[in-house]
This record gives sequence, C-alpha cells and structure tokens, in this order.
Amino acid sequence: MAKYNQLTEELILQLQQAAPKHILTGDDINDDYSHDEMPIYGKRAPQVVFMAHSTEEVAAVVKICNENKIPVTPRGAGTGLVGGAVPLLGGVLIDITKMNKILSYDLENFVVHVEAGVLLKDLAEDCAKQGLLYAPDPGEKTACLGGNVSTNAGGMRAVKYGATRDYVRAMTVVLPTGEITKFGATVSKTSSGYSLLNLMIGSEGTLGIITELTLKTMIAPKEVASLIIPFENLDDCISAVPKFKMEHMNPQALEFMEREIVLSSERFIGKSVFPQVVDGVTANAYLLVTIDASSEDELNNLIEQASEIVLEAGAIDVLVADTPAKIKDAWAARSSFLEAIQAETKLLDECDVVVPINKIASYLAFANKTGQECGLTIRSFGHAGDGNLHIYQCSNDLDEAEFKVRVDKYFDIIYKEAIDCGGLVSGEHGIGSGKIDYLLECVGGINMELMKGIKKVFDPNSIMNPGKVCAAIDAAN
Repeated sequence: MAKYNQLTEELILQLQQAAPKHILTGDDINDDYSHDEMPIYGKRAPQVVFMAHSTEEVAAVVKICNENKIPVTPRGAGTGLVGGAVPLLGGVLIDITKMNKILSYDLENFVVHVEAGVLLKDLAEDCAKQGLLYAPDPGEKTACLGGNVSTNAGGMRAVKYGATRDYVRAMTVVLPTGEITKFGATVSKTSSGYSLLNLMIGSEGTLGIITELTLKTMIAPKEVASLIIPFENLDDCISAVPKFKMEHMNPQALEFMEREIVLSSERFIGKSVFPQVVDGVTANAYLLVTIDASSEDELNNLIEQASEIVLEAGAIDVLVADTPAKIKDAWAARSSFLEAIQAETKLLDECDVVVPINKIASYLAFANKTGQECGLTIRSFGHAGDGNLHIYQCSNDLDEAEFKVRVDKYFDIIYKEAIDCGGLVSGEHGIGSGKIDYLLECVGGINMELMKGIKKVFDPNSIMNPGKVCAAIDAAN
C-alpha cells in the first residue's frame, strides 16, 4: 500500500514558486473544497488548493507532489455525487475551473478545442451561436467538461447521440509523474494501438489530470419539440419505451419520472407543467420525450407517430411543447429534480444503476419495495431510453448514523439485483469513494486487479486521487 508524506512549509514554498499567486492555504481555502454535491460520502479539507491556470503550471505542481509522495485530488466544479472530488487524505487539491476558455472551432472538421474547466452550459450556448450542437446533455449544466469526461457523463440525449465518450476526439493530460502528453487526434477513427484516450475517459481523475479537450460537434437540428406524456401507472409508462425503437423512431431524449418526484420539483420551481389528473384519471408516471427533425413537416409527422405509439401503450394524454418557451418549461421540472429533493430532505444518498430497458419497471418495483422494507423514502427518475436509473434514498427522521446503516443495507440488496438482471452499478456518475465495494462485486476480482495494474502503470506512487474507483485507502494513512 502507498504511504504518503505531509506537506511541509518548504514544500508549500516550492508549490508557490511553481504557481505564483495561485496557491491557497489556511483560511483562504473555502469549505466547499472539502466535499462534493453528496456530502454523505465525507468531508476533508485539503492542505493546499492550487487554482490552475495552465497545463504547464499543473505539470509543475504535480511533479513536486509526485517526487514527495503528496496526494493530489483533481477537481472541477465539484458537482459529483460519489465523493470523487473529495481530498480524502488532505494534500493538494487542483482546481481547474479557471482554465475555462473555449479556444477555437474547426468548422470543417466539426470539432471544438476547449480548456477542461469550461462549463457544459457555456459550451452548449456557444455552440448554439455557431449553429452547432454539442450533443452530451448531463443534468448538471454547471459541471466542467473535464469532469464530464472523467466520469463519462451520459445525460438526456445519450439515447440518440451517445454519452460523452462518443464526443471526445483528443485531450491534453498531465500524468501523475508531472509529464504532459496528448491522447487521440482530430480524426474520427483510429486503429493505432491501445486506446489511451478511452482509458482516460471515465477514469475519474485517478490516472491523470485532463487540461484540454478536442470535442466533436454537429449541425444543430432545425426543429425540436418535447412531449409530456402522463400514464396511470409505471408499468404502462416503461412498456412504451421499447416501442419507439421498434417503430423506427429515434428520439433525442426519452426520460421517465414518477409522480412524487414531479410534485417535489414543481413545488421547488413554483410552476405546474405536468398534468396531475386527466379526464378523471390520476397520472402516476410520465415520459418526457424530445424529438428533433430537419423540417417542420417531418417534426409534425414524428409527433403524430410518437403520440400513436404511447396512446396505444396506455398513455392518458400527450401534451406537445413546440416553442422554445414551452420546451424550457417542460424541462424545467426535470432539470430541478436533485435540487428539489435536496430542498425537502435532511439526509440523502443516490445510486445510478443501469439495467436492460426491459427490466426497468420490474427493477424499480423491486427498488421501491426494498426501500419500504429498509425504512427509507425512495424517489426515482431516469433515462428510460438507455436504462440508466437515478434512485434517491431520503429521510427527514433518522439520524445520520442510522440512515447510513439503512442505506448500506439497501445498496447491498439493490446493487446485487441490478447485477443479477444484467446491469451495472453506475451508468454515468462513477464510482468515486462511495461505490468501490459494489464495483468489485460487479466486475469481479480479475477485472479489479486489471484496473489496479493500469493505475500502477500510470501512477507508480499512487498520488492521483487516492481512495477512488479501484483502490480503497490504507487505514494506516
């Protein structure tokens, strides 16, 4: 097991010399750096925060840390939900949010070159000004692109356009040794050795620090509309999902949500958009579907086809949002789910399992039943088109210790169920420090050892984001 050293005044001085005016210590370190958006996975303040401004500065700081075996934690906007950006051993936290420039567009090759601290929402808005679409659309728009890549974030449009991995062409990386290297190229295909680019994507900051990215873009669709589709029950709601593909439809987004989480979100945003009762029938589940097309006629035909599909599957009604304002309202509640749950909940944890699409309804029924048995309130929603489910465990009555005991029991049961039905323990949020044991159960000992071997090659001193993904921290540290 790796052994780490403590930062001394001499080492802090070296860091300050390597990155003048960009090193924070003591009371200058904000408490936000001690946790991510899910504080249930612990809090630990770093001894030093380095506000990165260039790849070269990052390399200089990492080199000092590696030579002196000081733990390093990369961090973007801190919007993660599995403790991935928490500096479990203190040490140096490297904040890349100041590296936030959109550097250039290559409109002939449909790529954009950015620094890793650019926010998802800023790139999306800037692409739109160019008539382009950056397709990945994770729910947290204030996340950094480097963080999206580090967790292979999926989001709402993954059902049609794929996850973040499918849009990364190249990157600049500072390795844990302090060396600077580049993975990938602007080209769209490769058969040129092992894909080190894809190894970095989803590695959650354990193999190096991404400082620049070349990302694929596409021409933005001309016409877009969203459909709010209420169902009387979840089974009918989920059973409609495969029919879109079976009928040769390819929606941009295909989300499901249960009644209670919609009500929470609408209370939070102060606006009611989703119908609660239609013709005397109570809606207990919803699909939120976005369709894009190259012309208004094509869009109208697709809306008609989608409406026929869901009404035959048992939908109570179909509400069409076909203007920017209506589409924004339709997605406002969906975009606020996490904030709404946090606003009404004292204690909170979450899992984002991914299961086969035809298992969604039965798995959610199992998850809800298990929540009742464990004495937890369950709120769920997710990406119905790709089987990625977001299941929240909530309590306003338990103390934290008892809540953690019950959640651990709950996870033991529902993660095993996800694995048994052919799923995985995370679709997009990652493993961080909170899900290491469940990853082992999912992938098995052989694959876990392969991951540890890869980690050792990249990071011989194990300084980079220790205690995450495939390696728990030695108790001696």
